[in-house]
Amino acid sequence: MVQQEHLSRQLSFVVIGASGDLAVKKIFPALFSLYCRGDMPDTFCCCGFARTDMSHDAFRALLLEHLACRYTPGEQECRALTDAFLKRCFYVSGQYDAPDSFGALARVLAETEKSDMPTRRVFYFSIPPFLFMPTAQSLAQASLSDDIPEKRQCRVVIEKPFGRDRASSDELTRGLAAVFTEEQTYRIDHYLGKEVIQNMMALRFANLVFEPLWNRVNIARVLITWMEDIGVEGRAGYFDAYGILRDVMQNHLLQMLALTAMEEPLSLNPEYVRDEKVKVLRSAAPATLDDIVTGQYVAASYHGTQRKGYLDEDGVPPDSITPTYAAVALKIRNRRWDGIPFLIRAGKGLNDRKTEIRIVFRKVPANIFANSPNPPEANELVIRVQPDPGISLSFMNKKLGMPLSLQKTELKLSYAEVFDEQTPDAYESLILDVIKGDKSLFIRADELAAAWDVFTPVLHALESCTIRPQPYPFGSNGPQSADALAALYKADWR
Repeated sequence: MVQQEHLSRQLSFVVIGASGDLAVKKIFPALFSLYCRGDMPDTFCCCGFARTDMSHDAFRALLLEHLACRYTPGEQECRALTDAFLKRCFYVSGQYDAPDSFGALARVLAETEKSDMPTRRVFYFSIPPFLFMPTAQSLAQASLSDDIPEKRQCRVVIEKPFGRDRASSDELTRGLAAVFTEEQTYRIDHYLGKEVIQNMMALRFANLVFEPLWNRVNIARVLITWMEDIGVEGRAGYFDAYGILRDVMQNHLLQMLALTAMEEPLSLNPEYVRDEKVKVLRSAAPATLDDIVTGQYVAASYHGTQRKGYLDEDGVPPDSITPTYAAVALKIRNRRWDGIPFLIRAGKGLNDRKTEIRIVFRKVPANIFANSPNPPEANELVIRVQPDPGISLSFMNKKLGMPLSLQKTELKLSYAEVFDEQTPDAYESLILDVIKGDKSLFIRADELAAAWDVFTPVLHALESCTIRPQPYPFGSNGPQSADALAALYKADWR
């Protein structure tokens, strides 16, 4: 194995909020998987920090419940790797706004880091956004966050939501910039770590067949869908503060839109990639009330089980107007996409669980088969992110036999069938990029601002007018008005 630069430095990976679900179920298992794959330096430690009082051994026992040997299935080898990894895991309890608590963290790091080796410190903020600033300030006051040339390099990873609108996002960006530079800051969106999303640039720019077609002349519309057939599942307090627009659409789906619509970057240099994403987001016209439908699921029987309505969920105020569903028609004002609708929707409590990008091409003009029993349908390229990652292209074929008749068929690529390797988890990919210093899949400050500009006006309009979301039964396809919105653009949700 060729020695990579990121393996030559010792690593201290600090998870703030280490007793929470995200840390225990996602971050530490991802770190363990990277260790099993040989993607961690020989000298590393993983340190958890949270308010919960816990010993090192109790913390290790908590982590053990969620570690899986995905890359080394043998029982004996798995046990050895698990034991070796957990020996490098430590825990410090304290308050996020108390520099003294972080002084205890500094002492643990000093005991585990070799003084004669250059060190890379990563601070992963697995905490609610209102704790970002107190935590960052405490790190600074404890002298933990400073870069020291040739000796120590620090990075911070922050999870969405990055504010509630453009103004609060800018305020958060300015506050964090007082402690961490933009170069040190990694704003993570775990959807960008999914293999199919990462494949978007390869699909578009490594295949000559698509580039001549990827424009307003040949494409009629683009539909981006995110659906869940579950409710808020114990996250009501968090979800009600943000809603589906802030929780999913402003980040996950806009990132998918940006990768679909962006121009080819000059190279794979992370800054060039992010430059193109910023350009296309700035070209998107801000959504208005005429462009959007919001909904909120209500109680209904789904698969034989009576499901609660959103307002019946524990922790949701009885008069909440927080949407659990949104469908939006966005327009991109540039030469490639002018006049082409990007229809995006996201919802909970629906009748399916899937995330996909659907590219619908225009129909063949003056088609000689237009009067046949099965007239030609538009070609569609579907990029399925989950639950069964893959890519399919529909096209028309002649059916076998006589008389001449057409049939829609599909070319399908299933990741599970084509690739023998274990598919890396999104957090594995993104955490490895943080360690390496590759920022291609992380959100830059100006990119974040451009994304908020698309949705801030309509968010303010919905809330200032106290517009109540339209009810839809749990397990349905969403509010009927969303179908009407799609029909305006000769589209349908599937």
